[in-house]
Amino acid sequence: MSRLDEFREDPAHMLWQELGDLRAGMLGISSAQDAMQPMSHFSDAAAGKLWFITSDETDLVRHVGTGDQAQFCVTSQDQSFFACLTGAIRQSTDGAKLDELWSPAAAAWFEGGRDNPHVCLLEMTLSEAALWASTGNPLAVGYEMLKANMASDATPDVGEHVVIAFPHAA
Repeated sequence: MSRLDEFREDPAHMLWQELGDLRAGMLGISSAQDAMQPMSHFSDAAAGKLWFITSDETDLVRHVGTGDQAQFCVTSQDQSFFACLTGAIRQSTDGAKLDELWSPAAAAWFEGGRDNPHVCLLEMTLSEAALWASTGNPLAVGYEMLKANMASDATPDVGEHVVIAFPHAA
């Protein structure tokens, strides 16, 4: 089965699979005028959430405040899958969750490691995801572009787009 067929069959499954394979994406707060920032994420498909470990001294966290809307965008390594996830984001005080997610990679960003008073856990409850998948075959893309150039009313057929909603969103 091709990746495009997998996407057509179950785009939500592909989203969680890609999130598990990727190390980072771009996170932005809807009310902020700042650019999106690269962030490592931790995905929780069962809860429909993403988690981020950062410092409470960042502009990103200051804009989150006690709750806001955020967008998190990712691209697969082979550039055949793209996602823009939207949902409520807030600072979490769940120490057990932070302990669960904590790693040597996270510790590298904080002097004193987990005990650094500026360690902050962000919780993003997903409400919607816009997903795009395309063929990874450059020959198929070239063929579709050639066909589209030969017909005035055609565009290349190289992928699919879908928007999914998450049942966990409040």
